[in-house]
Amino acid sequence: MQFVFDLDGTICFKGRPISEPLVLAIDKLIAAGHDVIFASARPIRDMMPVVHEKYRGRLWIGGNGSLASGGGAAEHVHAFPAEQLEQILQLIRQHEATYLIDSDWDYAYTGAADHPILNNLDTLGLARNVALESLERIVKVLILTASDIESLNEKLLALDVVVHRHGNERILDISPQNVHKWTALQKAGVQPKQFVAFGNDANDISMFREALHSVRIGEHPGLGEYASDSIPLEGDYESDIVRKIEELAVQYAAVR
Repeated sequence: MQFVFDLDGTICFKGRPISEPLVLAIDKLIAAGHDVIFASARPIRDMMPVVHEKYRGRLWIGGNGSLASGGGAAEHVHAFPAEQLEQILQLIRQHEATYLIDSDWDYAYTGAADHPILNNLDTLGLARNVALESLERIVKVLILTASDIESLNEKLLALDVVVHRHGNERILDISPQNVHKWTALQKAGVQPKQFVAFGNDANDISMFREALHSVRIGEHPGLGEYASDSIPLEGDYESDIVRKIEELAVQYAAVR
């Protein structure tokens, strides 16, 4: 069976790497013959600090599906079309927005010097913060602040792009249309109802819909109707996640 894991808020917490107990649980999954895939909103560059290097040969989906890698560097890249990107940039200028804009590796950042997002941004120093016009293939746009964030959100939705709002954050997470975790998994050969998904947020809905079994971490309401199981972030929740992984490893042991 293929097991697909989101990262932040699902198997890694507070920006820290996947903990040793969860790494051991994943190792046991692999030893039992299951395949493991990581699918994150982070670009590949920012997945590397939190996912153990032993997993770099496995499939990584980054940027909510705009990037895919089998060995630690972006191999599949789905960027914004040039005309659509120019419309987005025009709206950014109109709304005096600050942003984090990602290419397949480098990025452009105009947010505050103490913004919390910097805690997870290129912590290994692998990329460069460059001028926006220097980025060739833009795959993801995060709007951090704007003069009118709600108006900007409405105008972005009219451009036929994918916009996620994460939890209670006012950040707008923008991806090209028809680019999400499930489309990237499909391109990699993953079949509907042939995988188990673990996730915690709106950007996991696309793969939860297609999973044979799905595990919601936390209480995001949009995931609830698609979740087979839910694990609240209460008490020793990492141990609860480990137990669920072990349980499902046995439940789907005969499914390859």
